[in-house]
Amino acid sequence: MRLLLTWLINAAALCALPFLMSSVQVTNLGAALVAALVLGLVNTLIRPVLVLLTLPVTLLSMGLFILVINALLFWAVANLVDGFQVSGFWSAFIAAILYSIISWALSTLLLKKDGNS
Repeated sequence: MRLLLTWLINAAALCALPFLMSSVQVTNLGAALVAALVLGLVNTLIRPVLVLLTLPVTLLSMGLFILVINALLFWAVANLVDGFQVSGFWSAFIAAILYSIISWALSTLLLKKDGNS
């Protein structure tokens, strides 16, 4: 159930991006759901490999290169999914940061921790 809620939260974050940036377009909720699913899969399967392969550059940039990796993956998903478009790299860079912030904020508000604290 938690995985489904996280997926819906990420789709909602994608739906919010066009209101914040005109260079990001999401045509409908279905496209946002597919894009959120593909982003989740890409971040689970491909991102760790890229982070490992670019570890020297990431260390030299004090971790900032991970933002570039996130932007490239966000842009790649936009090119793969119909109904989800990002106009360029810098738009993807900013959109990936905003997407992360919105997803984190919504997850914090909507998902409760199962701990005793």
